[in-house]
Amino acid sequence: MLDFSAIAAGSELLFSSIGPWLYVFPGIIIGLVFGAIPGLQISMAMAIFLPATLYMSFLEAMLFLTAIFTGGSFGSGIPAILMNIPGTSSAIATAFDGYPMARKGEHNMALGVALGASCFGVLFGYLILFMLIQPISGMVLKLGPSEMFFVILWGMTLIASLKGDFMLKGLLSGMIGLLIGTIGFSEVGVARGTLGNEYLLDGVPVIPAMMGMFAASELFKLVNTNYLVADESARRVCIREILSGVKQAFRHPKVMLRGSLIGVFVGAVPGVGSSVSNLLSYVETKRRDSDPESYGQGNPKGVVAAESANSTSEAGSMATLLALGIPGGGATAVMLAAFAMHNITGGPQFIREETDIVYAIIIANFGQVLLLVALGLMFIPLLANVVKVPMNILIPSVLSMAVFGSFGLTGNISGPVTVLVFSIVGWIFSRLHYSVPAAVIGILLGGMAESNLLHTYQISGGELSYVFERPVTLLIIGLLLLSLFGAKLTALLSRRVNQPSTSKA
Repeated sequence: MLDFSAIAAGSELLFSSIGPWLYVFPGIIIGLVFGAIPGLQISMAMAIFLPATLYMSFLEAMLFLTAIFTGGSFGSGIPAILMNIPGTSSAIATAFDGYPMARKGEHNMALGVALGASCFGVLFGYLILFMLIQPISGMVLKLGPSEMFFVILWGMTLIASLKGDFMLKGLLSGMIGLLIGTIGFSEVGVARGTLGNEYLLDGVPVIPAMMGMFAASELFKLVNTNYLVADESARRVCIREILSGVKQAFRHPKVMLRGSLIGVFVGAVPGVGSSVSNLLSYVETKRRDSDPESYGQGNPKGVVAAESANSTSEAGSMATLLALGIPGGGATAVMLAAFAMHNITGGPQFIREETDIVYAIIIANFGQVLLLVALGLMFIPLLANVVKVPMNILIPSVLSMAVFGSFGLTGNISGPVTVLVFSIVGWIFSRLHYSVPAAVIGILLGGMAESNLLHTYQISGGELSYVFERPVTLLIIGLLLLSLFGAKLTALLSRRVNQPSTSKA
């Protein structure tokens, strides 16, 4: 139920002075910049600027950090579209169709589509949060480690299905990724798969691995090309086309709505968030489309599906933070640190005692959407000029940026070495039709999958009957099996239905 007195009090906190809004503007710019530069993470930006929030009120600090979050969610899609380099893991699916659009000279349209879908996603996500913050938090509490484990496996099967005729190779890619993700110390303190290398004790650095598999491996393919966009006349940056792309996004309301619903509910699951929601949204959109073969070739609906989901998942992760005090990912973990710095504890007690601040944060994010549109339109043309850079300059520049960024993330040589190794792995996967996205998501979620499996084993005492006592787990297993065998089962049934009519004829 909505608390109208708390909503009124929250609105008064926001609009009684301009003070809180002064922090939103720089926050969005910081998010756009950090999201758009491969190797720089949104959570990194928030962590760097976290000490500055000591000199703000709690509300001002939360608006500043959520503005960075909002700007970064869209900013990470810009290099994914222009260079096939997801700025963060939440923009992986954006590259599937955004980059082919850029290669065809439709970079302005693709960027506009991404901006429109992102803005809608943020708006819709916070609207859902505004209406359903307490029910969402209750639903998340019902998800135990067994549900989380099978959600991860289900996500892997959906991502593997993107390979179509090569689905088995997609599943193998995901399994390889999961195994790589478990390298290093386990939860019980046992080192696995390190081959005696001390740099691997903490596991494979995920972001450098992602940069290598997506960016560097793609750049190897472009060595013999002159420009990112072959047609000289198509390299122009046009605000009118970007605005046309924004309108194009709203021509697919069902895709945006589906992606936003997936984003907000998947984003509410701690630790999963936008890195999975954008891929699930993309897969579902492709599966339901009348022309699935057009995806991966530059279909704008693929960009709409990915961007609407990853932007909406911000609201989902905020739901678990505000209502339960549980961070949904790295960005909300930094926000939880801001809670501690201001001597505030998130969770049900915070919702009860500070309801006005909760609604003030949510309402402020509606205003952030308008600022994201304005600042996005100012920021996009600057970055879109990358299509005018010759490849003999762009390739070494991007590779250098990837190497230095990976070194900055790890603080030692393991980052650049990881980029090099996984760029070769990514190139081999592409040549042999194995799924690069499935492998990357496996690496991202390998540790989490192992942790949840271990906790399930500890809770159940090794009894398989425990799974059959959890209806939600059984539902997720059913969806997983449907993803694996649904298409074949449908084809088999249709063949049997058609046989009698064929024999009569």
